[in-house]
Amino acid sequence: GDLDKVVNLLLSLSGRLARVETALGSLGPHAPAEDKVALREKQRLLAAQLEDAKELKEHVGRREEAVGAMVARYLPAEHLQDYQHFVKMKSALIAEQRELEEKIKLGQEQLRCLHESL
Repeated sequence: GDLDKVVNLLLSLSGRLARVETALGSLGPHAPAEDKVALREKQRLLAAQLEDAKELKEHVGRREEAVGAMVARYLPAEHLQDYQHFVKMKSALIAEQRELEEKIKLGQEQLRCLHESL
């Protein structure tokens, strides 16, 4: 459960940071200084939160190793390999699920815009 939460947090923060950086890059030279300052502050805060989330992921990784060592004492080799594969794939699947959800949202938004333009 903690792994799910931390991976989702990392994906969320990195996505938000990317959007802020894109917004900063798209500001023209005549954009109000307040907008630039606000976006830079948001960028700084998101970058700090992302670093904190990375530390949390490292902590969860250390806990995962400790749990894995404990589980290794009780499971036969075949089941241990299944467990290790499950844990490795879980993060990848969470990231893939998040990416697919974002693609679905984008597709729905594009569809909505198409309907409005008709």
